[in-house]
Amino acid sequence: MQMRLTAVNLDCPDPLALAAFYAKATGLPLHERSDDGFAGLVDGDRLLLGFQRVADHRPPTWPGGEVPQQLHLDFEVDDLDEAVAGLTALGATVPAGQPRPDRWRVLLDPAGHPFCLTPRTPLRS
Repeated sequence: MQMRLTAVNLDCPDPLALAAFYAKATGLPLHERSDDGFAGLVDGDRLLLGFQRVADHRPPTWPGGEVPQQLHLDFEVDDLDEAVAGLTALGATVPAGQPRPDRWRVLLDPAGHPFCLTPRTPLRS
């Protein structure tokens, strides 16, 4: 048996709003059947990132552990400072605790999920 990952889904209070944030941040389009209960971003005909409504959603309390993060997303960017500025303009926040700001930056999306930015490294031949 071999499985193929088709999507990563995040719980949130407002799927369309969180999908809009990640759509602007990644350039991925919103799936045509997205609605207020579930929204997804696609690449071609494949769902990549989904957002599902949870009525009593409690955002993770990163870096504390009262509400664990359970997962986080990592994204490569060309320039850390420029990416942080652009993403905070879209509604992300930067928590005070930054374990290695010289190597990566932790941000929180508008629903409170932590995600990391790392500088893009050239492929080695």
